[in-house]
Formats: sequence, C-alpha cells, structure tokens
Amino acid sequence: MCGEWRLLKHIVEAEFGPDAGVNTVLVITPLESKPEALQDSCKWMTKEGARELLSDVKTGDTRIGPYVHAGFVKSELSSNCTTDSTLVSQQCLVTGVPSWSSTLRPFRTTNLVVIQATSGTCGSKRPDYFACGDALLIDPGCCSQVHTELADLVNSLPKKLLVLVTHHHNDHVEGLSVVQRCNPDAVLLTHENTMKRIGKGNWSTSYTAVTGGESICIGDQELQVIFAPGHTDGHMGLLHVNTNALIVGDHCVGHGSAILDNRAGGNMKDYFQTTYKFLEISPHVLIPMHGRINLWPKHMLCGYLKNRKAREASILQSIENGAQTLFDIVSKTYCDVDRKLWIPASFNVRLHVDHLNSQQKLPKVSENCTQLLYVS
Repeated sequence: MCGEWRLLKHIVEAEFGPDAGVNTVLVITPLESKPEALQDSCKWMTKEGARELLSDVKTGDTRIGPYVHAGFVKSELSSNCTTDSTLVSQQCLVTGVPSWSSTLRPFRTTNLVVIQATSGTCGSKRPDYFACGDALLIDPGCCSQVHTELADLVNSLPKKLLVLVTHHHNDHVEGLSVVQRCNPDAVLLTHENTMKRIGKGNWSTSYTAVTGGESICIGDQELQVIFAPGHTDGHMGLLHVNTNALIVGDHCVGHGSAILDNRAGGNMKDYFQTTYKFLEISPHVLIPMHGRINLWPKHMLCGYLKNRKAREASILQSIENGAQTLFDIVSKTYCDVDRKLWIPASFNVRLHVDHLNSQQKLPKVSENCTQLLYVS
C-alpha cells in the first residue's frame, strides 16, 4: 500500500509547562494503492487536505493537531530533521509563544499571542470594525530578562500595531512598556477596570476601552472581543473568527484549574456565566495564556464547571459540618491537595462562600460565625 517512509520533520514543542513537552515526528510516504480503512484510530491525509482543515475550520469537520501545520512550514519536503521550538502565529493557526514571566507556579511562562496580517486586504472601510491594524499582540507579559527578545519582535512587526490585554496581572502586562517604547503609536485595547490597575510605568499614554462585542480587523482576519469576567472584573477574551479559536486569558489554564482574584473583582457567579458563554460560542480551540492549547474545548469547559461545582458542594458540606474559618474550610476541602497550594486555593474558597451566600445556601448560624468565613 505504501512506498518508502521518509522523515519529514521532527518538531519539538515549546516550553509551555508544567509537564514535559510533546515531540512530534512527521513522516511522508507515497501511496502505491488505495489506502485501506483504518477505523477511527488514524487517517491518511494529503498535504492539501491538512492545509484546508487548518485554514478553513468548519463545525463538524475532522480535527487535526497544530503540529501537523508546523510540518508544512517553510521547506515542506525537506528530509532534514529540524526543530521548531516556538509556535509563531501563522495564517491558518492562532497559538501562543510561551514567554518567561513572573506567573504563579506551576507555570513559568505566559503565552504571547501574535497575529499578523497575511494579505493587504483589510476591512478598515467597514464601519462595524472597532479597530484595525496590521498586527496584534495579546498579553505581552514577559519578565525583564526577555525584554530584549520582545523588543526585537515588536520592531519586526508592522507599525500599525494593536495590543490587547486580557487583564491587569503583572505576568500579562510587564512587557507593555517595551511595546510602547519600540512603537509609541501602538494602540492599547483593554477594559476600563483593567486599565485602572495598570501602572503608568507599564503604559503611560491613552488607551481605547473595550467592553465586549467589538470587532477587530487584522488584514483579512477578524476577531471579536468578549467580556469574560470571573477571574477579574475586567477580564476579556478574544475569538479569532477565521479559525474559531478562542483566546481565554486566565479563565482556563493548560494544567489544573484557574485561580480567581478576589482583590480585583473576581466573582464565582461571573466565572460560571463566562464559562457557559464560552460553551455557547462552541470554539474549535481554546488558547489559555498559561500552558498548551486545548483541542477539546467543550470537554475542558465542562470539566471546569464540574470541578467548580464539586468544590462548592464540598465547601458547603464542610461548613454544615462545623467549619468556621477559612483555614477550616480549605483544610477539609483540599485535604488531598499539596499544602503549598492551599493559599491560592483559599482565594477561590472565599469566592465560593460568597456565591453560596448570594444563593442563600449557607446554614443559618450565628453572625459571628458568618463573619469568620469572610475575614479569616
């Protein structure tokens, strides 16, 4: 059925963390006869067919991984073993480049998403586009040790540059000052609640506020801004319409569950509603800002809902069983979790208690006990 097998490419995944990367080997072979049925485990595919599936994603289509695309970048038929240690955005796949940042463990990087116009066709004349540019940066949050590399990237991009920040945390905005220094005309897009918390040292000039629902044009690519509160009260998401890829900021992460910021308007009710909103969008790919992309969005989002609801039920049970302080609740609810994670877990516990209280599900106890649940 097949001729001689030949190595096409060896692709080394970038350091998304916290788990070991996924290496992919692509081989190529001529077909000497009609391929036999391979059930559901694998499928023969032409290069043209793979490109079409990646560049023109439709509901119900066959799904293939991002590294199939990486195999066709540059010299397609090269038999040399090459490595692709970064995942720079291409026309037919939006993804993120992991950049070293001051993020919380177990992660060490923040995914910088770069979208660049692939043709001169731009919908700037369309009145329904909120903003247009030749390139878009999302969450330039790399730490100072790699600011030189970020500067090189910004200098290589077109001057008509848009920058979108999903929220204000330092591991998402620490590189903003570099962007502004290299391109003073760059336009910053973010929610007003986020901008209030971004220091002048990060961005010293004006910005353009977004609230959700805005359409952005980058060449022939369209993106829709989505208001996605929960992690913070100014958190935003972004849908890449051409590929139906959803950039989710810190609403989801590539490993474990997300931590909500109770000091910046984090809210469990909002978090649930945003998750349902993402499910309604029915994206083909989820792009978190920490960890690798997810090719099974509904599975991941439903898993997040299941996990949060289970935690909330466990928290309520611990309160009904006599827990009176935040430590009591965390120690009982997260008894099977490494104690090093109890402090960040306590942020979510506080918000779960708020959510239970707003639904009037907390047991009727003395006022002093209720206060302990909130201030411990």
